Parts: sequence; structure tokens; C-alpha cells
Amino acid sequence: MSSRADDQSKVAALAHAHPRRVVPAFGYHPWWTHAISLRRPPPAREEHYRALFLGGGEDLKDSGEKGKEREEAFQRLWPGLAEPRALDDVLEELRANLVAFPAALLGEVGIDRAARPDHADPFADWSRRALSPFTTPLDHQLAVLDAQLALAVELRRPVSLHSVKAPAPTRALLDRAAARHGHAFSAVSVDLHSCGLSPEVWVDIEKHHANVYLSLSTAINARSPNHVALIRTAAPTRLLAESDYPFAHLSAQETWRMVLTIAQTRGWRVEDAWDYPEVADESEIVGEDAREGWGVVRRLEENWRAFLRGGHAPPGAEKKVGKSSARRRRDYSYDVWDSGEESGGETLDAK
Repeated sequence: MSSRADDQSKVAALAHAHPRRVVPAFGYHPWWTHAISLRRPPPAREEHYRALFLGGGEDLKDSGEKGKEREEAFQRLWPGLAEPRALDDVLEELRANLVAFPAALLGEVGIDRAARPDHADPFADWSRRALSPFTTPLDHQLAVLDAQLALAVELRRPVSLHSVKAPAPTRALLDRAAARHGHAFSAVSVDLHSCGLSPEVWVDIEKHHANVYLSLSTAINARSPNHVALIRTAAPTRLLAESDYPFAHLSAQETWRMVLTIAQTRGWRVEDAWDYPEVADESEIVGEDAREGWGVVRRLEENWRAFLRGGHAPPGAEKKVGKSSARRRRDYSYDVWDSGEESGGETLDAK
């Protein structure tokens, strides 16, 4: 899962080196959208960041001590920030990566109203980071996000969507994408990853958007009991599990912890043997009635495959329901994890 300018190529290299183990995702996370300019060519670095964080400086003329403090903070911040890149150039790079990897996702992209830019190593000790007082304006984040989503719809790629302190903008974003792209948007799956929305907001989104999934992690969601209510509230066909850990050697065990939480909350058994028969058509959609007796792993596997397939019917449309039988797994390459192999010391987000 990529997030910023300097890890797009790392994700591509990892996917090239381990094509059976890695499903790559390319995109720009809201934490780093401040480095993207909506103008082409981009303005000079100071001009770009001054306009983004200080409104060009005009708002500071009569703002007194507070304005002076913000100006001083800006002077400390901007020299260490990256040269701005034009959104058109970012999209050109993103398109090239998605085309090069036909199974790649768009991600991680999204909205974050709490993020405050700095120029430290993003994997440094968070307790020691001196975050700036600035936030990237929501309209700027949305401009970058809308452009990336349009590319995902065009290329029909699933999306990993980040949303922090933005329930209403997230719902509005999904509504806007559905209105703008129509059935083409319904065909693309969207995962609200490490979802921290309230159960009420999730139910509203689930009702109006058949292509949106709910993914939960121990790293983020387990901090609050709200995630248990989300698991109980969500349709069983919309649930996914993840780790949201930046270190690959912990991703498997943390994902499994969330799988067990989902099983306990929904009352689903945890399989100790794979006792499901095969089916001839692996592209069929399996309805909830056909899942009777399925354990948590089989259910989440089917949800993940449906997420990757996409092609969801718009809300209210009839859905094709497949046979009650299920297929047996044929590829165990993702089940193998050797903590001493292929780690390489990189801190890419394994999800």
C-alpha cells in the first residue's frame, strides 16, 4: 500500500519481486496531498505552501500574536517540505503504475481532517514528532481524491479509502462519485479501511452504496469499543479484516486477531479444517442464504473475492445469487509466512 511520492516505486519493485505474495496499491494518502499542486506548472515552493496553509498570507496582516506565531511556524516548516508536483503529473504516474499491474488497487487515498503536515520521517517515533499547526484544506484534499477516484473508475480498480474525522464529507464524496460516474462507480469496490465511522453513518452508507465495504484493524479500531458495534451492524457480506500495520512481519498476526474478533462478535465458527466443496464457477456471487454454516475465514475470503471482482449492482437492483456450494482453495501462497524471509527491512504498509 503506497501513500506518497517516494514509496510508489518501492511498492512496484516489491510487487515485481514477489508477484504471488503482493497485491500492490498505488495512490496518494491525504497526509501527503499538501505536496500536490492543482496548478501546472506548480508555483514556487514557498508560494505553494503559503497559499495552502496561510491563504497567501493576507489573513495574517491584522491577526496579532497568533498570526506571528503561525508565520514563525510556517517559516520553520516550508523549507523542509517537498517541491510541489502538479496533480496532472501525479495522475500520469498513477495511471502508468495501475496499467503496469492489472491487479493493482488504488490506495491508500482519502480524507483526513486531523492530519498536520511536517517533514519528518513518517515512520519516526510519533511521540517525538513536532507536528505543525497547519492542516491541508479539505477542498484541496477532495480535489486530489476526486481525480484519483475518477482514474480508479475508468480503470475499474478497487479502492482503499482513508477517512478520519470526516463522516459527512465521506458520505458526500460517495454520493458525488455515484452521481458523477453512475453505474461505472457501482462497479468499483471501495473499502473504508480501518473504518472509524459510527454505526449509524455506516448503515446509511451501506444502504445507499452497494459497492462499499467495511474493513477493521486492531491497530486503529481496537482502541475503541465502537468497532464491535460496527461489526454487529454491518451486513455480513460487507466485512473485511486488515492489520493496518506498517511492518510486514506483524501484519499476519494482527489481521488474525481482527478475524477472531469478527468471529466472536458475529458468532461465526473459526475453521480448523477446510471442509468446503468446490464449485465450477468462481465468479458467481454467493448470497447470504448460501453461506449458512460457513466459518469466519470462508466468509471473509468470499467478501475479499467479491471486493476484488467488483461489478456491484446499483442499490435496489436485483442481485445474482449463486449456488450454495463453495470452492476449495487452490493457492496456498498467501498462507505462508516466514518471518525470516523476504523482510528486507522496509516499512511499507502491508495492510
